[in-house]
Amino acid sequence: MTQTIIASATKELAIGFDQPFVMIGERINPTGRKLFSKELKERNYWRVKKEALAQVEAGAQMLDVNVGVPLADEPAIMGEVIPLIQSITDVPLCIDSSIIEALEAGLSVYKGRALVNSTTAEEEVMERVLPLVKKYDACVVAISNDDTGISEDPDVRFEVAKRIVNRASDYGIKPDAIVVDPLVMPIGAVGSAGTDVFKLLGRLKNELKVNTTCGASNVSFGLPNRHAINNAFLPMLAAAGMTSAIVNPLHEGLVQSVRAGDVLNGNDTNCKNWIKVNRAPAAEGADSNRGGRGGRRGRRRKAS
Repeated sequence: MTQTIIASATKELAIGFDQPFVMIGERINPTGRKLFSKELKERNYWRVKKEALAQVEAGAQMLDVNVGVPLADEPAIMGEVIPLIQSITDVPLCIDSSIIEALEAGLSVYKGRALVNSTTAEEEVMERVLPLVKKYDACVVAISNDDTGISEDPDVRFEVAKRIVNRASDYGIKPDAIVVDPLVMPIGAVGSAGTDVFKLLGRLKNELKVNTTCGASNVSFGLPNRHAINNAFLPMLAAAGMTSAIVNPLHEGLVQSVRAGDVLNGNDTNCKNWIKVNRAPAAEGADSNRGGRGGRRGRRRKAS
């Protein structure tokens, strides 16, 4: 089974088909957030710290870091934010930018093995991003679109992903360092979006043998009660072969849905993690061993 190893200075994380589903926290991102954007421009990073700690506490095993703000010095900000986050949490990071200088600024100060977000199959993009991935021994998200745009045909998206994997090999980047984003379409606009991505995940797993990720909430775009759809979608993605996703771990029920999926998909051995995070604490002074036997010994026999 392919494993993609991402690491911080002190913690290693495996993304893989036989591993618990990896939740990549999405909230260090100023898109659509005016106050956050203003703070980043001013090099005020208190919200970065707050979002990092809250997501890890909620259950995220990795954090996506996007500091893209129009007219701001993104490379400088990325170079400051990465060490800051690594000073307060030990989870690995995904360095997310469309600006190559910002990616390099983050990679140059990162301690460990980062995930780079991202490259497409556009030749110009691959020629800029893939050498950087190789230089810093990073892993990379490969998005299944090219200069023709995003195809609704899952077979076309598979061929686009395959092209990136093959092109990456020219730079000495192995498939286990590539995490494909097969692109989840909004199901409100494309009724087959769910079944299309499930089909595509099977091919990516069995034919390309690469790990996968996505922006899971895309599926519910434009629909009411989006969180309910997202929470149901994530375990289904995992069952189909998805091994990670960029999510908001603070949304109610999302982390529990993912952990339940780990149990049901056989990726939580003996349900250890589920039991660890869900076991009710013993009442003060209670005998935990005695309580464990109560289910069998506590039954009364009927009088004869």
